[in-house]
Amino acid sequence: MAEVATIARPYAEALFKAVGGSDARALAEQVEAIGAVAGDAQLRQFADNPKVNAKQVFDVVSSVAKVALDAKVANLLSTVIDNGRLPALPEIAAQFRALVNASSGVSDATIHSAFPLDAAQLADTVAALEKRFGRKLNATVQVDESLIGGVRVVVGDEVLDTSVKARLEQMKVALTS
Repeated sequence: MAEVATIARPYAEALFKAVGGSDARALAEQVEAIGAVAGDAQLRQFADNPKVNAKQVFDVVSSVAKVALDAKVANLLSTVIDNGRLPALPEIAAQFRALVNASSGVSDATIHSAFPLDAAQLADTVAALEKRFGRKLNATVQVDESLIGGVRVVVGDEVLDTSVKARLEQMKVALTS
């Protein structure tokens, strides 16, 4: 069985080439919306039913996504369904978002914080992280109380962990070795 990322890459690249750079950011939200719907186990079970045709699956996905689909995104969804690649749609959306971000010099960042961040704290944190990582960041915050304090930032495959939990783990390793 081929890796999902390998299956998804040609679809994401084809949509990115078809869209061009200017409209890609607007369509990324649509692709992510249908990707989120396609990630649902009940929908995939519905799609795998031999009594259900491709048009019915398309109609369900597009109606549940609750976004008006551009013709190119609708074409992508139709092609994915016709080729039996609906389970790969969330990965297609992720790879398409990565292509859009790479073309504009932006990266997605997930900030795991022990406490909720207000707008000023988030702006200061993002400004510091942009200097640290050397690029513009689209940040999302997730509260993780197990960190005790500080933040853990994930940007692509890079991780910056300044949490109290990580420091305690480092101290534990130093003391037990």
